[in-house]
Amino acid sequence: MKIDLNADLGEGCGNDAALLQLVSSANIACGFHAGDAQTMLTCVREALRNGVAVGAHPSFPDRENFGRTAMHLPPDIVYAQTLYQIGALAALVCAEGGKLHHVKPHGMLYNQAADDVALADAIAGAVYDVDPELILVGLAGSELIRAGERYGLRTRQEVFADRGYLRDGRLVPRSAPGALIDDDNLALAQTLDMVLEGRVRSITGEFVDVQAQTVCLHGDGEHALLFARRLLSAFAQRGVMITAD
Repeated sequence: MKIDLNADLGEGCGNDAALLQLVSSANIACGFHAGDAQTMLTCVREALRNGVAVGAHPSFPDRENFGRTAMHLPPDIVYAQTLYQIGALAALVCAEGGKLHHVKPHGMLYNQAADDVALADAIAGAVYDVDPELILVGLAGSELIRAGERYGLRTRQEVFADRGYLRDGRLVPRSAPGALIDDDNLALAQTLDMVLEGRVRSITGEFVDVQAQTVCLHGDGEHALLFARRLLSAFAQRGVMITAD
């Protein structure tokens, strides 16, 4: 069995270099919620050095709130902003002799695109227009995944180790109780259940079917590195290979 393990990097958490020795994919902030040209280039170089697949992590233009502010922008604006961010990172990857592998939206852009068809289409269209070979990463079972499929993109359905789930398969909003799982044992058990059993228990107790093709590790978590190593060990014990392929 195979699973991709991804982390959001270039966001100033300080764990980037260490996480890049553990994950198979990196989603690099493109300047709209965090990062700048230099941090992007540094992350790209380190990722390529470690054989990690490089992806763009575009966001709403919201540095003040780390991309977590809800915005209701016209689809053509979202298309242009997404195109701009992907293109910037793709140029840096190309300059270093690599090739951009995937795109995963960040924060509220990601969450809104899980339900908003027009927003999801704007993002998928931008990804396709940069390079139809790119993989579009989105919340498992979301509108973003369906938009990618409509464009003929390869998609990758994502699950979260440390986030609570609602009974409809969506993430618990960060402002609500149960949004974050602080107990590493619970996060580990949830992740294994999603990957091995294809299900996740919602905060109200129901099991929800999920297709786990990539697992997100939040690099800004307090115990990110320790948890990443525990997760890798648990996967290895169960014969699960970590790969971006």
